Amino acid sequence: MRVFVPNAITAAALCSGLTGIRFAIGGDYQRAVQAIILAGLLDGIDGRAARLLKAQTRFGAELDSLADSISFGVAPALIVYLWTLHQLPSMGWIAALAFAICCVLRLARFNSRLDELDQPHKEAGFLTGVPAPLGAGLAFLPIYLWIATGVSEFANPIAVGVWMVLVAVLMISSLPTLGWSRMRPPPSMRLGVLALVGLTVAALLTEPWYTLAVITLVYLVLIPIGIAAYAKFRRRVPLQTPVRATPGQAVPPHSTAGDGEDAPNGPF
Repeated sequence: MRVFVPNAITAAALCSGLTGIRFAIGGDYQRAVQAIILAGLLDGIDGRAARLLKAQTRFGAELDSLADSISFGVAPALIVYLWTLHQLPSMGWIAALAFAICCVLRLARFNSRLDELDQPHKEAGFLTGVPAPLGAGLAFLPIYLWIATGVSEFANPIAVGVWMVLVAVLMISSLPTLGWSRMRPPPSMRLGVLALVGLTVAALLTEPWYTLAVITLVYLVLIPIGIAAYAKFRRRVPLQTPVRATPGQAVPPHSTAGDGEDAPNGPF
């Protein structure tokens, strides 16, 4: 059971992502988005469960990436296409394809770097590009605003298509973005952060769609902040030459996290 639990959570996240597609086919876009958000929460749990249970494996990393490619690449692309991009049969489908393909490319790029002993962004506490779950959250920003306000302009297929392509580019970009280790509050601010988290949860329960839109906009603001913070870090610490693990050489635990965030999980 120790090694089974993390993979079971990953499988649950995958099922939640696929169920989001089913809701979108039925025209229930609120529940479709909620299913993807649930998949994101489960995706954040599986790697941490693997570390806690000491069940980290390469199989788990591969399974997690495959599940992420569906839950945060294919599913959001289809949901947004069924929501509004279908009004532009050709260009809308291309925008949806761009998002799904870029999500898969991002995950493939991460897997190809698992054997690199030296990853400058990660060593400094930064991620490379926008992680797949957050990319899905960014893609849903027009849906958040459309549901919250009822304004039909937020469902404009041209604007939404352009937005999907921009998010796709952010996912495969080499921009340094803030990781969890870089967002740890100093001790003097921890009580304030706890209060803010509590208020955010309360806002999610009372006005979920406005709150999700605000959270998404805050993350967008953090992207240039992350770029500036990494540039400041690089001025203090010189860049080292990346090194790959030789055959038979163990890869350090820090370089086996999933999509820049979570450690691999799984029983094999």
